[in-house]
Amino acid sequence: MSITRKQALTKLTAAGMPYALEQGLINDRVCKIFSHAPATLRELYEDNRSGLTFFVYQDERYSFEEIYGRAASLAQVLLTDFNIVKGDRISISMRNYPEWIISFMAITSIGAIAVAMNALWQSDEIEYGLSHSGSKLFIADHERIIRALPVLEKLGLSVISVRSEYGNTGKIVDFNHLLAKTAGVNMPLVSLSPDDDATLFYTSGSTGHPKGAVSCHRNIISALFSWELDLAARQLEIGAPVKPESTDQPATLLAVPLFHATGSHAVYLQSYRAQRKMVSMYKWDPAEAAALIEEERISSFIAPAAMTGDLLEQARSSQRDLSSLISVGGGGAPRAPDQVKSIAGTFSHALPGTGWGMTETNAIGTGIGGQDYLERPTSSGRCSAVLEMQIVDDQGRPLPINTTGELWVRGSSVIRGYWQRPEANAESFHKDWLKTGDVAFLDEAGYLYIVDRIKDLVIRGGENIGCAEVEAALLCHEEILEASVYAVPDDRLGEEVGATIYCRSALDEPALRDFLAVQMARFKIPRYISISENPLPRIASGKIDKRQLRAEIVNNLGIA
Repeated sequence: MSITRKQALTKLTAAGMPYALEQGLINDRVCKIFSHAPATLRELYEDNRSGLTFFVYQDERYSFEEIYGRAASLAQVLLTDFNIVKGDRISISMRNYPEWIISFMAITSIGAIAVAMNALWQSDEIEYGLSHSGSKLFIADHERIIRALPVLEKLGLSVISVRSEYGNTGKIVDFNHLLAKTAGVNMPLVSLSPDDDATLFYTSGSTGHPKGAVSCHRNIISALFSWELDLAARQLEIGAPVKPESTDQPATLLAVPLFHATGSHAVYLQSYRAQRKMVSMYKWDPAEAAALIEEERISSFIAPAAMTGDLLEQARSSQRDLSSLISVGGGGAPRAPDQVKSIAGTFSHALPGTGWGMTETNAIGTGIGGQDYLERPTSSGRCSAVLEMQIVDDQGRPLPINTTGELWVRGSSVIRGYWQRPEANAESFHKDWLKTGDVAFLDEAGYLYIVDRIKDLVIRGGENIGCAEVEAALLCHEEILEASVYAVPDDRLGEEVGATIYCRSALDEPALRDFLAVQMARFKIPRYISISENPLPRIASGKIDKRQLRAEIVNNLGIA
């Protein structure tokens, strides 16, 4: 006999159960804490060493034990060769190579803070991230080192190079050379606390530079256990396992970047306790993805709607055997209802899933999947057991069920705040509540529906792009007098970047895009640019009328 979700959660989180919850403090906030969870990420790594395959990249294969051993070697080097101490920031910037997770493990095992730097950033953005975080060391691959070269000397940083010709030159030291010096050593013992800072992930906001979201070990562990608890509760609720039995090792395709919480948490870190194999792609390619799913017997795939849509098209057009897939998860941007239904109809065993979360919540928030999702394709699911949600009006007063307002959230996985940004903390937090900037409502059964957002952001294929940042870059051009940036609907990516500019004289669009490419990652550069011959329209307060400009370009393009 099936039971309700509330009954399932009550049973699973009772004292003595594996997911038992108790009241405690995280970042001096009262939260629900998992009684039997590892206290730190280092304990998570140590508890899950094994000979099973952990990471596959092209023709390279590593077990959990092999990755752990390399992380221990690097950790020792960080202490002895670079004098890293607890609380030091170390930036990681590279593709999804095995060296990314080795570096992350080593850094977080010795009490340092892993700065997950956006690998798409250009020189100016890299300089900001390194200087703002106060990073003591930069671990980067060849592409990122080339971009960083103009600023490294100014910042006086040491660099560990990964898969790069810049090895052992000046202040740049080769990754493998360092590991060879300490091969076979044990993981150094450094005193760690669950409330020690562990990670700093940069997230684009509605104003200015990206903000560094700081999480402690327990924030992250809470998120990982929350996903496990939600799965166990769903199994009890429907009265049967949510996935078919299989003798294959669980396997997931890593196609989203590790510098995002989805990649680092939902794909990478969640693989430890599941003893799940990760198969990493050099870059997203739907045909290659289908081949890897077939060859490696991939059972799960998590990606934004644009990528899962690409995989659907590939599944329809190719003869690849994708029957090993049992879960196609999403997040970062909403799926069209038709895609939700298509996942269940196209793959022989896979069911769709999605959720709502933020970098600031360590990627958890709500979740929905399977038949539940098919019945409610526009919902983001129900709230995690370790979080609380409320919908409030513009005065911060709670609103009734089915009433639209701003979504606020609090609980175990919420960050302690933004690195060196007191003004952002004051704006984003009200006591223990995080103001998400999303406009939403909760229905009678507790399902969340996101309908809009307050923050001035474009969400392009799961990447948050701050409109103010792009506007600032445009206004650096000496011929541009006014600029307004906004979201334009896009069938594949959800949204694209649009801009309307008022100039002194005529501008060449390709030259303008080249100008912007020096300042920011290419995904932030407007796809649609409208050049106005007159000053931009204003609303009563004197601000540029962004809604009118967006409506004009959408109408001109003939899209909804």
